[in-house]
Amino acid sequence: MTKDMMPNFALFQPTTVDDAISLLSKYEEKSWKLSGGQDSYDWFKDRAKKPEVIIDLNDIDELKGITEFENEIVIGASTTLSELEGNRIINDNFSLLSDAASRVASPQIRNAASIGGNLCQDARCWYYRAGLDCYRAGGNTCYADTPEGMNREHCLFGASRCVAVSPSDCAAAIVALDATIVITGPGGEREVKAEDFFIGPDINIERMTVVEQDEILTSIKLSKKWAGAEFYFEKVADRNTWDFALVNVACAKIIEDNIFKDLRIVLGGVSCVPMRLNACEDIARESPKDDETISLASSIASRGATPLNYNHFKIPLMENLVKRALRT
Repeated sequence: MTKDMMPNFALFQPTTVDDAISLLSKYEEKSWKLSGGQDSYDWFKDRAKKPEVIIDLNDIDELKGITEFENEIVIGASTTLSELEGNRIINDNFSLLSDAASRVASPQIRNAASIGGNLCQDARCWYYRAGLDCYRAGGNTCYADTPEGMNREHCLFGASRCVAVSPSDCAAAIVALDATIVITGPGGEREVKAEDFFIGPDINIERMTVVEQDEILTSIKLSKKWAGAEFYFEKVADRNTWDFALVNVACAKIIEDNIFKDLRIVLGGVSCVPMRLNACEDIARESPKDDETISLASSIASRGATPLNYNHFKIPLMENLVKRALRT
């Protein structure tokens, strides 16, 4: 039997970040980091990934919890999506993130899935997931980007051999909130802006983030600059539950006297990484919140899009989502 039966592996359950890093350094490419596990178990059951060593991070207490400081809020990478969804600190200050977390999969999944795992999950392209030898899997073909390829869910921007999109709903929210990602490795901690955390296939086609094999995403920092701003999150998917976004939008707005004083607009499901709409922001910033500004800003959201055979519908969809995010 080659499906629905995991291959053998050695399981390690470290209780500190330092122990986890030591194990990753020891076993290198043979190892696999397990957080919530909701993405990993699919890989193992389908035998598309066969690591020899699993390093389970769920017993590391320092990766859990939500802590409020004077100027920022720190979220441990192993904090579950359900905790984010129901946490008072997050709901009071950054409801954009709790809204995004609430739209992931189903309540059962959110009870187990972690924010770190959600941000670091791999591409969802079914050709890649089926174990075909596409570019991302080390081959020399993108099966989705062919005349016969099924690419309804794939990207409009940023393709470079691979046309798979970033699948995380929370990713768009943390980029819109200008979050900082803390990564820990053998050399200690380093911090990366959320906008630079995700990488496209033009940079590295074998992974979706800047996290190296011997590193761990340990926390997410949210600056209170955006605390209590006006937020908008909307996800369009074929089903309300247990489905990935066709397109989603995350928007943070600071509005004073009906003027967009500052804003960040990020789309998911249209690019290989969460796509920030800098041009739309520039048009709206310091402009009145009226129909003219909103129409002009949303009309250029799809500028430069390169649709595939079956995803042309995403162009008017993303423009309308931007319009709704600015208007609401």
